[in-house]
Amino acid sequence: MNISEKTRAAISSSIREALCRYVSGDENSVVTDIHLMPKQDSGELLIFNDDDEELARTIIDEWVDCDSDNFITEVESVLRSEILVLSEQGYLEKLSLLKPYSFVLVDEDKETVAELMLIDDEDTLLLSDELLKGLDEELDAFLKDLLEK
Repeated sequence: MNISEKTRAAISSSIREALCRYVSGDENSVVTDIHLMPKQDSGELLIFNDDDEELARTIIDEWVDCDSDNFITEVESVLRSEILVLSEQGYLEKLSLLKPYSFVLVDEDKETVAELMLIDDEDTLLLSDELLKGLDEELDAFLKDLLEK
């Protein structure tokens, strides 16, 4: 999905708006994950916390009535890259969220589709399909080997 700079700016602005309530000089005190819900039919991007409290909402013009069959997959990479930019700019270091916390992509039923980024004390871990590829098979082989001994 090719998106414009205007769209990238709108996404980044919405994420910043959602996180602004968690920016403080206090100790890490809030326990939550940040959920991002793109809606293909309306073009909305909703951002909320674990308590289903809406933190931000915007309409992404390029998503309105998007007819792509891979919409959620395409949006996943866009959202992940915008969160990565905010992380590289140091914006996520200013948050009073208790680590570890995650940015999670959810569908309209609020079911997790993908974990976009996990922020931990040690460092930032980006989750991707490539990283997790073959993990199930490796764990199954390891368990089988353990049980046979």
